[in-house]
Amino acid sequence: MDKGTVAGIVVSFGGITAGLLLEGGKLAQIMQPTAALIVIGGTVGAVLLQYPLATVLTAIRGLRTVLFEPPSRARDEINRLIKLAQKARRDGIISLDNELPSLPDPFLRRALMLAVDGTDSNELRAIMQLEMDASSEAEDELPRVYESAGGFAPTIGIIGAVLGLIQVMQHLDKIDEVGRGIAVAFVATIYGVGFANLVALPIAGKLRHRLRFRQILRELVLEGVISILEGINPRMLEAKLNGFLQQASDKSAPASTDKAQARHKIHAAAQRGA
Repeated sequence: MDKGTVAGIVVSFGGITAGLLLEGGKLAQIMQPTAALIVIGGTVGAVLLQYPLATVLTAIRGLRTVLFEPPSRARDEINRLIKLAQKARRDGIISLDNELPSLPDPFLRRALMLAVDGTDSNELRAIMQLEMDASSEAEDELPRVYESAGGFAPTIGIIGAVLGLIQVMQHLDKIDEVGRGIAVAFVATIYGVGFANLVALPIAGKLRHRLRFRQILRELVLEGVISILEGINPRMLEAKLNGFLQQASDKSAPASTDKAQARHKIHAAAQRGA
């Protein structure tokens, strides 16, 4: 489990619950299934209207990467690329054709296949860069799903509160129940704001962080394959790729969506390593 995610859940919900209890409130006051149904149902329905079902399902499956911290594969990728560089330097780049079936990373396998087939380094970079841009564009849709949910939920919560007030106004003859009914009506607003700011938007941010980490690994792999194609010394390749470690660390990977700025930083790090 991702310790940061677990700590965030405990601190946020624990702090709100403790504050409620300290003020003399009770959990039963905010446990309203009807309000939860309105907020969750309305938010999910709005998201399904905005995005294709396949995108929403993929975003839901992406929750696993939010709850569980993926292992950093940057060092493994560097070691694998160094071994490939050593073999290419010793036996020629054509000898890497036998290594293709055993490579676990599809991106590395495709890039190395182009290199083995004699593709020019500039052309290889252009081809794989197009693939990375397409993958990045598709992956950017996933956090947007949760950002949209975070935008819809508070408004749906207000709708739930208004619906509750409508029911209260129909029973003004029972004035002793009006106050309690108004309090219950506003629970939907709490659910909407809480779901947006404690669930949907934080998930979007963490997911964007994870996807940026994955994109940096692709940048690392592409730089390594091009260096192998250009015949760089394996020791120089190791020094060059080590410049990616800070960016490729899942703890320090930038969450910015500015691709041009992030790519500039990555190549600058690679040049410093060289």
